[in-house]
Amino acid sequence: MKTIIIGGVAGGASAAARLRRLKENDEIIILERGDYISFANCGLPYFIGGEITDRNMLTLQTPESFRKRFNIDVRVKNEAVKILPESHTAIVRDIDTGKEYEETFDKLILSPGAEPIRPKISGIDLPHVFTLRNIPDTMKIKSFVANNKPNKAVVVGGGYIGVEMAENLANSGIEVSIVEFADHLIASLDADMAADVHRYIRSKGIKLFLNSGVTEITDKKIIMQKGSIEADMVIMSVGVRPETSLAKECGIKLNSRGSIIVNSRMQTNYPDIYAVGDAIEVSEFLTGTSAFIPLAGPANKQGRIAADNIAGIFSEYKGTQGSAILKLFDMTVATTGLNEKRAAAENINYDKAYVFSASHASYYPNATNMSVKVLWDKNTRKLLGAQIVGFDGVDKRMDVFATAIRFGAEVTDLKELELCYAPPFGSAKDPVNMTGFLAENVINGTVKQFFWHDVEKLPRDGSVTLLDVRTKTEIARGMIDGFINIPLDTLRDNLDKLPKDKPVYVHCHSGLRSYIACRILSGNGYDCYNLAGGWRLYESVINDRTVPEYICTECK
Repeated sequence: MKTIIIGGVAGGASAAARLRRLKENDEIIILERGDYISFANCGLPYFIGGEITDRNMLTLQTPESFRKRFNIDVRVKNEAVKILPESHTAIVRDIDTGKEYEETFDKLILSPGAEPIRPKISGIDLPHVFTLRNIPDTMKIKSFVANNKPNKAVVVGGGYIGVEMAENLANSGIEVSIVEFADHLIASLDADMAADVHRYIRSKGIKLFLNSGVTEITDKKIIMQKGSIEADMVIMSVGVRPETSLAKECGIKLNSRGSIIVNSRMQTNYPDIYAVGDAIEVSEFLTGTSAFIPLAGPANKQGRIAADNIAGIFSEYKGTQGSAILKLFDMTVATTGLNEKRAAAENINYDKAYVFSASHASYYPNATNMSVKVLWDKNTRKLLGAQIVGFDGVDKRMDVFATAIRFGAEVTDLKELELCYAPPFGSAKDPVNMTGFLAENVINGTVKQFFWHDVEKLPRDGSVTLLDVRTKTEIARGMIDGFINIPLDTLRDNLDKLPKDKPVYVHCHSGLRSYIACRILSGNGYDCYNLAGGWRLYESVINDRTVPEYICTECK
């Protein structure tokens, strides 16, 4: 049997290697219009920033090594320009010579990937404006930085690639700004979790212009809807679109976004033509709805599944849940599953909880706190999503959450997980366990919550009691208007100051001591509500929304 694979990165390369392992004597051809196959897309920003110093480390396989190891005919700089499904033929152009030739196939796998979106704005084609997709793009940016020595760079778009590029340009000594159309960076985060990211990235000298759209690019400036900022170079990182013109021309069915529609076996509407990777429509794992989620892990799995089915092994792709992680200087940001925006869009009756816990035993040196947010379905208690912003140990906790979601865990199951513990690595009550404990308390009514977005709506007319149980040292750094202070350790001695006929809304720094306060108050006949995430979350979100850069200090 003869299989042609169009696109030699991620899903395509994975499909080729898997198919060879299953079918030693099949003819397999990879057609790649670029110069490279199997290169590390996710590593490109780190080469620009100097974290990765050897360009050769970006190529996981070369055409020659792929041929030697897998006996696969790898043809770089060969572009498939037409597919004829009925005759099982592809028309291929040799880019160097311009000559076209025909190649027949029994099976074909499309893995064209996605291309960066280039908005139709004035100046988008100026020589100091770049997008990042492949190694040639990377070398252009690297060369521009070395030869032109820009002082000020603007990254347009605050997603994963945009933030990674901002970090790496800053590490190169360039003054960096990020312009983002939405109200927060990293769309898979909720705005409240992004607030800590904003504070941290600003502390590293990167300016943020949120709620800002770009209308024009000039030689030295970015013109926004409100004002302008100087820029010697510009990175456009506003998202990607599936590159599927070849598929569309041959009659392969696409959705309204242009993604290739496939079944769970990765087959298109032509049974002998498969598609994988960033070009396809996927099923969102938790909701079953169609989605566009371009990620390297799913692309590689899809390549393997396509190869399995071509080799006669029944294999299905069961959906993408969007697990992703980001390094931002020393900070780590990770997400999986649904955030609040997605859960609300799906009309899911969800609840949420926040935990602020140490990465390992607090008495062991260098412990740092991580902020954890989880969502669950109120009706089924199924875990829906998790978000973590922190430093050490974020990755392993998020992998636990991602695994729990994949296997259909209820949020209360998290308290049962027996995770590895030693003081340098974790705590006897791991942050994952703590989210399970807290969720159980919320579900069974042991604690009633209110949230940062409820605080300003609470009456200040004396009809409720607003209580801050932090220490005197803590309240010196700031208080929420209308709250009275009674430190937790003196609460039992001051219950006479709190009328029992009024609900009590209580907070501490993180939500733990205020939970204890609520148990004391509930045990004494009070109706108590605990501020989820505590003062630190409330203060982070509210201050983030009033930072001068948030409203664009350079706007004129």
